[in-house]
Amino acid sequence: MSGLIVEQIVSADGKAVDDDGGMSFIGVADPTEVDTDQLIMLERVDAILMGRRTYEMFSGFWPNETVESQPAAGPMNSLPKHVVSSTLTAAPWGSHAPAQVEAGDGVEIARRLLDHYSGAVIVWGSLTLTDALFRAGLVDTVRFRTLPAVIGGGRPVTPTGLGLLPLTHVSTRAYPAGQITTEYRVRRG
Repeated sequence: MSGLIVEQIVSADGKAVDDDGGMSFIGVADPTEVDTDQLIMLERVDAILMGRRTYEMFSGFWPNETVESQPAAGPMNSLPKHVVSSTLTAAPWGSHAPAQVEAGDGVEIARRLLDHYSGAVIVWGSLTLTDALFRAGLVDTVRFRTLPAVIGGGRPVTPTGLGLLPLTHVSTRAYPAGQITTEYRVRRG
């Protein structure tokens, strides 16, 4: 399945980040329990697209991981990565191939990547970028990894004023520690 996948880790009340922009709720469930399903999902992904802040977070973690410590490290470290940024000049990825810095409009960059790759392009986090991608109608698949916590405040996953975005349910999987992964396809027309 090709197209643009947006996957977000969210609180049970649908927030992607808390009031200070962090993810204080991320430690409430064992992240490794979703590894098998993440690996299956990543089989359909040809490239990763991310904003600068997500790149900085990911590049501080994933290049240091091995498939023994984190099974998703294989694809995370080997897939081509593209970083939308007007400030970065380089995007190293440890001892692995660096990410490609893409200056310019994130929507146009995403369109170019979708034309270039035959499989899916995935975006994690990167809320400014995903806001633009949702508004441009480029998102084909939405995956929510919902953690068992509510945070009250914070910022929702989608941009304010997006309006109705009809979805078709693809799958839901619940895990013992309370995480739920739900995937939807965006309905067109």
